[in-house]
Amino acid sequence: MCGINAIFAYGGAAPAVDRDEVIATRECMHSRGPDAGDAWFSDDGRVGFGHRRLAIIDLSTGGAQPKHFGPLTIVFNGEIYNYRELRGQLEARGRRFTSQSDTEVLLQLYDEKQEEMFGELRGMFTIALWDGARRRMLLARDPYGIKPLYYADDGATIRVASQVRALVAGGKVSKQFDPAGAAGFFLRGTVPEPFTMYRDIRALPAGSFLYIDANGVGEPVSYFSIAATLRDAVERDEHFTEGQRREIVHDAVLESVRYHMVADVPVGAFLSAGIDSTAVVALARETGATDLQTMTLRFEEYRGRVNDEAPLAALVARQYGVRHSIQELTLADFRAELPRIFGAMDQPTVDGLNSYFISKAAHDLGLKVAMSGAGGDELFGGYTSFKDIPRWMPVTSVLARVPKLGDAVHRLNDALSKRSRHISPKMGEIVRYGGSYAGAYLVKRGRFLASELPAILGRDIAAEGLARLDLLHLIEKTVTPDPGNAFARVAALESSLYLRNQLLRDMDWASMAHSLEVRVPLVDAHLLRKVAPALVTRRERGKQLLAAAPRPPLPPEVRARRKTGFTLPIKEWLTQESTGRVEFGKRSWARKVYEVMFGAERGHW
Repeated sequence: MCGINAIFAYGGAAPAVDRDEVIATRECMHSRGPDAGDAWFSDDGRVGFGHRRLAIIDLSTGGAQPKHFGPLTIVFNGEIYNYRELRGQLEARGRRFTSQSDTEVLLQLYDEKQEEMFGELRGMFTIALWDGARRRMLLARDPYGIKPLYYADDGATIRVASQVRALVAGGKVSKQFDPAGAAGFFLRGTVPEPFTMYRDIRALPAGSFLYIDANGVGEPVSYFSIAATLRDAVERDEHFTEGQRREIVHDAVLESVRYHMVADVPVGAFLSAGIDSTAVVALARETGATDLQTMTLRFEEYRGRVNDEAPLAALVARQYGVRHSIQELTLADFRAELPRIFGAMDQPTVDGLNSYFISKAAHDLGLKVAMSGAGGDELFGGYTSFKDIPRWMPVTSVLARVPKLGDAVHRLNDALSKRSRHISPKMGEIVRYGGSYAGAYLVKRGRFLASELPAILGRDIAAEGLARLDLLHLIEKTVTPDPGNAFARVAALESSLYLRNQLLRDMDWASMAHSLEVRVPLVDAHLLRKVAPALVTRRERGKQLLAAAPRPPLPPEVRARRKTGFTLPIKEWLTQESTGRVEFGKRSWARKVYEVMFGAERGHW
């Protein structure tokens, strides 16, 4: 796991690469790779690469980057879990290697197959590769977008980095504010890709690659689609007994966990009381892992309540025989870390605090790698959206076709919601947008309403932001092609939006702040292809298939536990310091985050 950056002055009149800019961008990402840092510049001064290394595979200097193979040079962030198999295949074709790194495998695989190689990779990655023979640069990102990659193109020079703030730190990228990013943040609680909070910086889409040459920056080309993968599974229309489904899930998830254990350093795991993380830990033990370190956060305010995860996590740790640590987190700890949290937060988000503190706990235990159960709800249908949206559609799809009904209901509901806290302003929106799965999802997962943005951002900024963002269109793209049935549509929506833009991105900045690599075995394109046929035709929803996968099975207390989510007791902490009533939630936190991160930069708007 690393931080990567690159500059390519592709325009004939563009100035040569500024070496100080490459170094400044790289060093802004020091916590992503504290083990080593290096840079490379082409002889003609048109290309520069930077790299910060967190050594996980091949700890020797053979794993250092930038890495070269003939006219090829690469910087790579992530892990290729099946690199040993790919290396064996390359060696069988006569190729020879000088290191034990997955990076060298990428170079030689590209030398053979160019962009055709992406279908063979199993892992999380972002890549910047200079092909000197073809005079072009390749950028690529893993299928789910586990690892982020951002770029800024001024028409003559492209700049690339693992973090938005690193691009800005180089000093050559404009900090002009993007209203679309701000509108997306308040509507979704995170900035929807490909937007960022800066007009000139964009995210490379997940599951895509692009080339840059003397003609400029090409359009991203998709090589993987969650929606298309689910559609293919629906169209196969395979039928299984419940026992067969359990076998498929067991074998596929066990295989994924085994691949995610590949490392030359110890691998730990986050352990909550939920099904996802406990299944990952149980299956890790089933792979033969004998020295697994797990960790759980505990809060005094939750002690004895259903959201106290420590007792059940300890029970799981005992059952599977893993070393376990419980980290107590207090208000004083939270307050002390808050400035560092805002300093590490790459883009504004209403989430990520839990990821930050559990990553800190893992780092304090001496770990460089930990597995997470993120992605289980999206894959196995664990969210209420899997029930609510299909239930709404028969009614809302009809109501949405009635002219002006949505506007009338919205006005009435808005007036009523101002009189009573028990009436959600979203009730009016579902009539307005509920004609499609994309529209229903927009309402279901929304934080603020579009009508509330002028009061927050100002009328002009809100109007421009909403127009540039076109959020409904962004959401519709995630279910194009049509995945084929209700379950598959919601799975595609949750995986492509909430998981990618919120959970994975938060996990990235929060873990990298502590130089920790977090792996997500339930977020894997190969896993999706294997289990999708067994999931999309199943009538019963929920995660009991995952709960039944480990052998021996999860404790019944875990399988029967009501889902609570992984939260911090911030409201309780604020109540301790207040003499009056405390209102706290994702909406109030969103305002706080936005003000802290961008209040001082409004001159750039």
